[in-house]
Amino acid sequence: GSGVIIDAANGIVVTNHHVIEGGRNFTIDLIDGRLFDAELVGADKATDIAVLKVTASGLSQVQRVDSDTLRSGDLAFAVGYPLGLDQTLTMGVVSGLNRSGMGDAIEDYIQTDAAVNSGNSGGPLLDSRGRLIGINTSILSGGFGGGNDGIAFAVPTRIMDFVVKQLLDHG
Repeated sequence: GSGVIIDAANGIVVTNHHVIEGGRNFTIDLIDGRLFDAELVGADKATDIAVLKVTASGLSQVQRVDSDTLRSGDLAFAVGYPLGLDQTLTMGVVSGLNRSGMGDAIEDYIQTDAAVNSGNSGGPLLDSRGRLIGINTSILSGGFGGGNDGIAFAVPTRIMDFVVKQLLDHG
């Protein structure tokens, strides 16, 4: 799975609940080759958000933007570790907002056509200025291979920020 550092000073990393589910030990692997043991702060299955904490210096964080400012047609970039290929970037557009009916508890996804595949889960969905707009969480796949069919979903930063604060405050 993938993740994103949202608070470098405190070592806060956000990923998906389904990425960490069932795990006991967690390791953060940075692009510069450094590996860090991470502690699970908390996870919320309903929103598919999980928070990890690392103790490390020299981290950098992504800037966030309020997902309520998004419009269909805005550029979107998905970053992650799909199919074992590290630091993959794909581009598309925000193709829908407030998507529901996926069978999950959250009913407010950002829909994008940026290619998101297995391993992108928990990674950032960025706007055209490189700011975090959502956390990649699922794909709609009509084929048997489970690959990308051009429809992916992300938890908006508005929901992510609320859930992360709750998890940091209450576990």
